[in-house]
Amino acid sequence: MTDATLLLDRARSGDESAFAALVGPHRRELQRHCYRILGSLADAEDATQDALLAAWRGIAGFAGHSSLRTWLYRIATRTSLRVAERRPVRVLSWDAHPARDPLGDLGAPDEATAWLDPWIAAVDDPAEAAVRRDTISLAFLAALQQLPPSQRAALILRDVLDFSAAETAEVLDATVASVNSALQRARASRSRANSPRATEDGGADAAQNAVAEGPSVEGPPLEAPDAAQQRAVDAFVAAFEAGDVAGIVRLLADDVRLTMPPLPAWFDGIADVTAFFAERSLVTPWRVRARAVVNGMPALIAEQFAEGAWRPGAIMALGFRGSEISWIASFLDPALLERAGSAS
Repeated sequence: MTDATLLLDRARSGDESAFAALVGPHRRELQRHCYRILGSLADAEDATQDALLAAWRGIAGFAGHSSLRTWLYRIATRTSLRVAERRPVRVLSWDAHPARDPLGDLGAPDEATAWLDPWIAAVDDPAEAAVRRDTISLAFLAALQQLPPSQRAALILRDVLDFSAAETAEVLDATVASVNSALQRARASRSRANSPRATEDGGADAAQNAVAEGPSVEGPPLEAPDAAQQRAVDAFVAAFEAGDVAGIVRLLADDVRLTMPPLPAWFDGIADVTAFFAERSLVTPWRVRARAVVNGMPALIAEQFAEGAWRPGAIMALGFRGSEISWIASFLDPALLERAGSAS
């Protein structure tokens, strides 16, 4: 009898510690799955917790007809779908507002818009090592959010997690035919949609194509930036902390974008991004407290000097096209900054 079988028997008998040991290795991937469906870190955490509570209550009846992992995904998916039906679609900045003048009004934080949350991980987080970059990118997730929840789930299970049609049907309590139909509709829907131009490593267009055609199961993992990109990240940090606008600009693509939800303002093109850094952002000192990974992109946890003290300032994810930075995805929500502090 294997250790897993012993744990399962003990969990079925009401042993909470055995249940925790049994499901613990699956918790992070289940939370990531809920996040892909919901686009919200808080909702994903709640859905994961609710799913594991439901699993605990139902473990005595788990007959083993499927793997424990499939059974847990079944509960987590259905929990997430119930939440998704009650939630608005989560969006990126350019889906919610037009680009603004960097020297004009930046607007008050837009609390009415459901912003797509970033997936924040430590640079050396082993749980993220095997995750394919194309399945967690912000552009891919924003494209997923445009699908009805059931199609979203079918596509994630089949094309991201590589579940078979039969396994997906079991998770969704559907027929194989209906799963295949939902998957075809999901791909057709995304292939018809207008996609924003490429903005991050792999690009928004590539992400849209991944939804239309399915991400490659053999796609790249969340590996470290290549040597040229790593040099660019290091140079960006040095220039950012020194307030060196010219040093930053040398690293940017001509069509770079800078977003910063929950503020509605975002900037399109190197001229406007340059003006924002020169006239707004870098008029006060900044420092990088830690590095992280945000949706497969190298990211900085930055603090701003204000009112005589260093204060949480921004999570800045750097999206690359080749060796040039094509998207600076800044996140200013205080709750996310607090979360990033614990993840870094």
